[in-house]
Amino acid sequence: MASTTELLQLVADGDPQATTLVRTAGRHIGTVLSVVVNFFNPQAVALGGALAAAEPPVAAVRGVLLRALPAARDRGPGDHHDGHGPRRRTAQRGPHRAAPQPPHRTRPPGRERLSMTSTVPARRLRIGIGGIGIESSTFCPHRSTTDDFRQTRGQELLDRYTWTRPDSDLADVVEWVPLLHATSLPGGPVEAESYLVLKDELVTRIREAGPLDGMVYDIHGAMSVIGLTDAEGDLTDAVRAALDAHGTRPLLSAAMDLHGNVSRRFADPCDLLTAHRLAPHEDAWDTRERAARNLVRCLREGTRPHRAWVQVPVLLPGEKTSTRLEPAKSLYASLADIERKDGILDAAMWVGYAWADEPRCKAAIVVTGDDARLAAGEAEQLARRFWDARRDFVFVGPTGSAEECIEKAVASDKRPFLISDSGDNPTAGGAGDLAYMLGKLLADDAIRTGRVTAVHPGITDPVAVARCFEAGVGAEVTLSVGGKVDAGHGGPYELTGTVTALQRATEQKDRAEGGAYDRGVDMAAVRVGGLTVVLVERRKPFHTLADFMGPAEGGLGVDPRTYDLVVVKIGYLEPELHDMAADWLLALTPGGVDQDLLRLGHHRVERPLYPFDDDAYAHGPGPDLTATLL
Repeated sequence: MASTTELLQLVADGDPQATTLVRTAGRHIGTVLSVVVNFFNPQAVALGGALAAAEPPVAAVRGVLLRALPAARDRGPGDHHDGHGPRRRTAQRGPHRAAPQPPHRTRPPGRERLSMTSTVPARRLRIGIGGIGIESSTFCPHRSTTDDFRQTRGQELLDRYTWTRPDSDLADVVEWVPLLHATSLPGGPVEAESYLVLKDELVTRIREAGPLDGMVYDIHGAMSVIGLTDAEGDLTDAVRAALDAHGTRPLLSAAMDLHGNVSRRFADPCDLLTAHRLAPHEDAWDTRERAARNLVRCLREGTRPHRAWVQVPVLLPGEKTSTRLEPAKSLYASLADIERKDGILDAAMWVGYAWADEPRCKAAIVVTGDDARLAAGEAEQLARRFWDARRDFVFVGPTGSAEECIEKAVASDKRPFLISDSGDNPTAGGAGDLAYMLGKLLADDAIRTGRVTAVHPGITDPVAVARCFEAGVGAEVTLSVGGKVDAGHGGPYELTGTVTALQRATEQKDRAEGGAYDRGVDMAAVRVGGLTVVLVERRKPFHTLADFMGPAEGGLGVDPRTYDLVVVKIGYLEPELHDMAADWLLALTPGGVDQDLLRLGHHRVERPLYPFDDDAYAHGPGPDLTATLL
């Protein structure tokens, strides 16, 4: 038994001589596996007979062994371990043992139809789906709680996706197991107690789900929690332990936002990682499907790919890394070309999250594939291209101070003219209650007197909204607006105006577009001179015409297309606003997501880091961008 076990352990590790021997065994492999697998994993005994017919059997054999022998996953090419801490593998620079590669299929980027000629398990795969997603600015005084998260379970969770439906090509292959999915509009750090409530439920549901073959890990990647410096690392450790509790070492496949952070602690427990490739994230649902299909492919082929991981010491705001412009456009477009190479499964690049002051915050690359050396080489080349282009990243549109942007917009004949109040953008993590731009707009004589019309939606102030509902439509009200949460940039603004429209939360549709929680809120429109300000009872984005207009009956009825100026708490424009704008300026305003990172006061990020240390690598070859194999 001992010699057989050692032989099959070597097959799991990818040893070429052991693989040849097992191939020679051919028709006897089913019998051997039935005995050995029974010893290590009673639940896999039934697969022994099916494996006997596999041609060639090695990929299927290795897949079962990797699930039956958890230790096999931790040993492989370049494994170094001194007996202390986690194992570490670095990219090989000489002869090495390559894992046996399954037949490669050339795949177009995006969706891949499942090949019915792959090694098919004797039963449907059991794959869990769950995760916790939010991006959190540590510079924002807002605090996120469980009440901010849209939580889905059971069939409601499965209904989020198209590939879990009964008519999907995966239906006969996978039994999807809904766990817990919680997603929130970006905001301030999550309260520790709220995080623990969500984490504990997710982990409990994983443990109670029984043996799983894998899990689709649907997260954002930039969650901050009070008291933690790597929230996703902490969460993923717990998820990994819960998955492994049944002893089968399931595959964990993460689907992430490209603004997430990828620390070594987080990446190690994940077997597969992929991220959005567009900013704005018009491919958000494609990313989740890619994570699921990559997972199914690996499980069916019995492979556990290598991951080549590199962090790049660059931290830039999202408004400088939009894929609408170079160099991000070409960098992200190149990922599909990398994936087409034989031996590569996925290529992903994260720009990181700029508004959290944590050591993990920086850009990262992960290339996944069966060819370890190729994956490492591609990851290093991509990391070098990103580093070399660091000074080429520019804002996605023309910028200026609040006063400069308002002056240019008022003087322009292009209508509607949009201005982004970027520093208080709630969809990046801002508090959403700064009245900074409100004061600047009413300081302009043309707007104050009504010669120019403007609408400024999204100032969060539940007290002011309640006062408007008490007064009713047509009433004149004097309000102290904003500055209740983030009072660091001017505090509340006093205004007197007329209530022109009211809309109750119950009159709005509860929706989760792109995975972000956006439930209905009480809203009030107040007109002062030529300005209409839309106050909201809780933080809310204004990305679409429907956000302004509301339902046909009982909605605000504010049509931004009829105003001269539209000033939105946002960064780069989402697609519908982008198409609406006759012209646009990005106002570099203060707030929890200030685009000027140097004035925010980062002090916990790892240094040197661009742009904080612009000249750190002025001499020499630059930072070490050697890939680490995980």
